[in-house]
Amino acid sequence: MNLRDQLKDILPEILPSNPAEPIKGTELIRLVKFSLKQEYSDATLRYHFSIMCCDPASPIAKVEQGQGYYLRRLPTGLSSSGPATLAQAKLGLLFETTPEQMDRALARTLKFRAIYERDMDLAGRFPFIFEASFAPGAPYENLWKCPDAAVLDWGGGEISENGLALSPRLLEQKRMMGVPPFTMTSVKLKIAVSHDSYREDFFQALSHARWGHGGELVIAAPILDEQLAEELRQLGTEFGLGIQVYNIDEDDLDDLPPGYIIQQMTPREFEALLARVKRQRLTSSRPRTLEWRLIEQVRQGNAEFQELFLWVQRCLEDGKAYRRQEFATLMDNLVSEPVPIVK
Repeated sequence: MNLRDQLKDILPEILPSNPAEPIKGTELIRLVKFSLKQEYSDATLRYHFSIMCCDPASPIAKVEQGQGYYLRRLPTGLSSSGPATLAQAKLGLLFETTPEQMDRALARTLKFRAIYERDMDLAGRFPFIFEASFAPGAPYENLWKCPDAAVLDWGGGEISENGLALSPRLLEQKRMMGVPPFTMTSVKLKIAVSHDSYREDFFQALSHARWGHGGELVIAAPILDEQLAEELRQLGTEFGLGIQVYNIDEDDLDDLPPGYIIQQMTPREFEALLARVKRQRLTSSRPRTLEWRLIEQVRQGNAEFQELFLWVQRCLEDGKAYRRQEFATLMDNLVSEPVPIVK
């Protein structure tokens, strides 16, 4: 039995049912390890908790503000006659949706997200994946407010076996010259676009990007309709939004292992998977300065935005570009309150 299946069996017996009394990540890891059939690292368990929190069918959920996990109240099923859910809208399945369609769409989304995250890591960039912002119970407005990912680029430092060290001297020079010490790109991930959906997908990506240095719409499936591709090029050029296509067929995504397995692949295995990717850039993002007023707005009431900028601040304070999982390890020891952003 793989780790995710084990966790589905174990977590309901451990997680508190009351969201007001969540269990901390370190304590949850300690209790889970007693029941696992083999040893796993703390980082691996934290990663699986994060991924499962985004799955509406999993038993674990993360509190929206603060830290900790609780037992998710699973829905009894999706009804095509009922109101559209955030998950349905996020996956592009607003009408005539069945549980099977939801499962297939969610599996594709998790696979593509894992591919993109590891691809950014491999490129020396620092991705931050948004998860809880689209979980059951999250505000519907998050479709237009929250990206799927933010990618951090430090643009300098000293690489060692301990990671990327940020030079205080270089950071000070950038500050004196008015150059930002990092750039932050907002990213919307989409499995496929069509004539019916591309405008909504584009303008959601543009809306997400208002607070960052730039924005990207990254599409998995190839765009075979040249007219559709040209429409996207024109929009991207006009509004300064980057658009990139990975050219992975939806059938190819179905043939790939689950997203959490992709995350566990060895570098050689993942490079073999990347051989299927043929990146195509339609437009490039137009850089702009951070809108601090907008940043303060998006941070209000959203724990993931607060964590994102706390991550940036901690990297600056410690002089080290932490990977997301490294930072997650530190988070358990931090007070869950908004922290002033270092400008």
